[in-house]
Amino acid sequence: MTNAAKPIIVAGHICLDVIPAFEGREVADLGDILKPGTLVKTGPAVISTGGAVANTGLALHKLGYPVRLLGSAGQDAFGAAIRNILGAIDPALEASMMTAREGSTSYTVVVSLPGLDRMFLHHPGTNDTFAVEDVLDSRLEGASALHFGYPTLMRRVFLDGGKGLRELFERARAKGLATSLDVSMPDPESEAGRVDWKAFLREVLPAVDVFLPSYDELSYMLDGKAGLGKPPDGARLRKVAEWLLEAGVSAAAVKLGEQGLYLATAAEVGRFGWVESLGGDAAKWAGRELHAQCFKTRVAGTTGAGDCTIAGFLAAASEGKGPEETLRFANATGAFCVEAPDATGGIRPRTEVLARLEEGWDNLPCGLRLEGWVPPATAGIRRGVHDSQTTGKEASKP
Repeated sequence: MTNAAKPIIVAGHICLDVIPAFEGREVADLGDILKPGTLVKTGPAVISTGGAVANTGLALHKLGYPVRLLGSAGQDAFGAAIRNILGAIDPALEASMMTAREGSTSYTVVVSLPGLDRMFLHHPGTNDTFAVEDVLDSRLEGASALHFGYPTLMRRVFLDGGKGLRELFERARAKGLATSLDVSMPDPESEAGRVDWKAFLREVLPAVDVFLPSYDELSYMLDGKAGLGKPPDGARLRKVAEWLLEAGVSAAAVKLGEQGLYLATAAEVGRFGWVESLGGDAAKWAGRELHAQCFKTRVAGTTGAGDCTIAGFLAAASEGKGPEETLRFANATGAFCVEAPDATGGIRPRTEVLARLEEGWDNLPCGLRLEGWVPPATAGIRRGVHDSQTTGKEASKP
């Protein structure tokens, strides 16, 4: 029996995304189009909710999983727009949201030009005043998991060095919930850029079951600016994963963009009580090192791809699936995401995702250096040098 019928709580950062269309505007550099004193004609803008709460939460909802959203919006027009969007999808989604008494609603202007990486113009708004104390124990009742996204963009959450966030995760665990965390890249020139993120992670991760950062975010948080620009390979991924596992997480899932999803897990079966609480087999998760390739698809936009990949991960895990199935479903959900310009417009029900997987969905080629890794029977998934099934070692007992 699984906990898939229980809601997954998605808490943390939410904003309104404004995504102008730049049709036929492929350029070599952003400076070629955004020049002072000029007018740039654009197409219609996509207006949608953004941030981890909306992206991951709505992706779960569209997949067909129960979800509870815990984010903060103001009483201004942007806040009303967020509540209207959520309420039109499902009144229950709007009902679980919090309305800040003061402050403006967060928004992001997403500049996404063909052939270039995205640029974000972001106002944190009421995310800066969100407090983990606002997540009362009553809001955690009856859920299977608590996922918190983007504390790196929430001033009141990161200023205490992660103590409040750890306490929230500990409260969730005490109620039997699995816990997961995602981050975003801090602006190096902002207050968040001066935070000791390595110390923040040391504080929070002992109460986190699954940590799902991107490789670039993780490199920055562990090594600062010196960590950026280092290309991932098997050895580098293992090094950062070992740090995360020693810090306290039982599963580190590192997003690699078009290069897929890397997973490393702790060797001790006793650290996977969260898997058993979701109806899964802890032994299948212990001592694993896997890489899952992305799927080939038509890319209309990459906004929210990482958040939707996380939604797929949480969805499969909530059904008690093993790591291989979870990684494939996560990447499949991310692939559906990029088929639309906004974060969740491309997400389809779980049955459609599974149907495309069962049809034999081709993978993108793997461009990573993974020396000594073993391609198993499952399409698109490689076993790492330290994987218990590669080494022949059984997962260790508690």
